[in-house]
Amino acid sequence: MESKDYLAYLVEEIHTTVVATVDDAGLPVTAAIDMMDADEGGVYFLTARGKGFYDRLKKRGVLALTGMKGEDTMHCAALSIRGKVRELESELLPRLFEKNPYMNEIYPDAASRSALTVFVIYEGSGEWFDLSKKPIERASFTFGGAEKVQEGYFITDACIGCKLCYSKCPQKCIDISAKPAVIQQKNCLHCGNCFEICPARAIMKRG
Repeated sequence: MESKDYLAYLVEEIHTTVVATVDDAGLPVTAAIDMMDADEGGVYFLTARGKGFYDRLKKRGVLALTGMKGEDTMHCAALSIRGKVRELESELLPRLFEKNPYMNEIYPDAASRSALTVFVIYEGSGEWFDLSKKPIERASFTFGGAEKVQEGYFITDACIGCKLCYSKCPQKCIDISAKPAVIQQKNCLHCGNCFEICPARAIMKRG
């Protein structure tokens, strides 16, 4: 999938996410926030100006979120994003209410909606993690011009071909037919078992 597909899945399939921001003491604070729309400009959500969540967004300008979709853990896909946010005020409120009509029950008239404001996550990186696939499936993506940073474990030329990494990999996602061996990133759990067992210290962690 492309970045736009992940963002569309976030809005249309997951919708309700757990969002983390940071308070004045440097401590994380979480809130359940609905992601209400997505387009080439990013992901849109709303909040009220009187909330602590609003204050934290304005002060920090960043957030992280995770949402999950599925019947249970082993039949579930998760999507996480961390990125920069900015306030758009009320210009997109009509669009978000049209696409999310349940909001009319919470804020039924123009007077009650006067406290609301719209934010957009306009630049960020994300990770897709699907436990329903065998082996598991993961992918990373960026949007809004964010730089893609490689994360996870990688095998260097110091590999001696002992294959111990493969023996301890729970997903068996290491190609040991070549030297150095190659970790199949799309199936890796990032558990670190290969890093711990490698006698040549040929495995490095990024991110």
